[in-house]
Amino acid sequence: MLFAVSSLNSGGSAAPGCDWARLPQELLLHIFQYLPLLDRAYASQVCRGWNQAFHMPELWRCFEFELNQPASSYLKATHPDLIKQIIKRHSNHLQYVSFKVDSSTESAEAACDILSQLVNCSLKTLGLISTARPSFMEVPKSHFISALTVVFVNSKSLSSLKIDDTPVDDPSLKVLVANNSDTLKLLKMSSCPHVSPAGILCVADQCHGLRELALNYHLLSDELLLALSSEKHVHLEHLRIDVVSENPGQHFHTIKKSSWDAMVRHSPKFNLVMYFFLYEEEFGPFFNDEIPVTHLYFGRSVSKEVLGRVGLHCPRLVELVVCANGLRPLDEELIRIAKHCTQLSAIGLGECEVSCSAFVEFVKMCGRRLSQLSIMEEVLIPDHKYSLDEIHWEVSKHLGRVWFPDMMPTW
Repeated sequence: MLFAVSSLNSGGSAAPGCDWARLPQELLLHIFQYLPLLDRAYASQVCRGWNQAFHMPELWRCFEFELNQPASSYLKATHPDLIKQIIKRHSNHLQYVSFKVDSSTESAEAACDILSQLVNCSLKTLGLISTARPSFMEVPKSHFISALTVVFVNSKSLSSLKIDDTPVDDPSLKVLVANNSDTLKLLKMSSCPHVSPAGILCVADQCHGLRELALNYHLLSDELLLALSSEKHVHLEHLRIDVVSENPGQHFHTIKKSSWDAMVRHSPKFNLVMYFFLYEEEFGPFFNDEIPVTHLYFGRSVSKEVLGRVGLHCPRLVELVVCANGLRPLDEELIRIAKHCTQLSAIGLGECEVSCSAFVEFVKMCGRRLSQLSIMEEVLIPDHKYSLDEIHWEVSKHLGRVWFPDMMPTW
């Protein structure tokens, strides 16, 4: 199609009997849907019919605003003239919208300015994405809340909301619930310091169709889990919890086992994803009782003792990633995990140590259900049974496929 556009603009002749300007609107719409925005804009200059097709509402239901400062970012940005045109002619057509901003406060404020003008649209999905540092947190809170409230009030069928790293607060969540409680299915709001446990509990109490939820651990409570487990609530599919330490020695509360049990009874197939970024001395409240975590990621060093508790109290574990452990071999801990975590199918080990014999035994116990096995070569310690040259053959035999440990790039 772009070849045809080029030919028409340069005075080239079209194929005999083919009038590109008379293509049916339905066909143009189908073609335009596969074109990048810039190519669609070029095509719209060919003739009046193609320009009309460029403005068809179906082409503007899904849009990503990319807001970057040229002086500080190499990423492409949505042209200001196009933004004005969208607000003027297509704001009431927008349904699936995201804002991708760079690290500058100016870009985040520009996103808020656009949101404030979307008074005639009813969004179904909204995503606010910071590509570097959380620039939305640098915007004056009142400006951000005012812009977000415009969307919450005018969108009566919002089903997906991703507002991680933003200054959203409890009152604005009440506005969200008041206007979209029947339709909201996905809410991601990790690192939102102005939201309280009571604020997120209000959402769970009213939005009975919520299926996916992501938040920080300080917002998690027994009351929240019980609300998500009520008879009125649909089965939860995905719960992500970020456990992040802001200061060394931070205290973390404990969630009762009975609350987790209620969650499992209500939603037996839900995924519980937990990301831990804690210092070793802060793990005291965790993994002392059974917890239904399915995907577990340790972003900082974690002790042998904690991993031992994981092996005893995480029977639903499917995926485990340990970025660092220290210099004490994890032989016993890995064997315990293989024995008790019978659904484990993926594991990744970074700065840890495991003897080759224990690792082979771990793989042997897990067998071919280990679909992902990412182990750095430096993790494996040769012993009297296996050398590094021999271990990949033994592991490959138990996995039923060729396997090699990962190697650190040398560049």
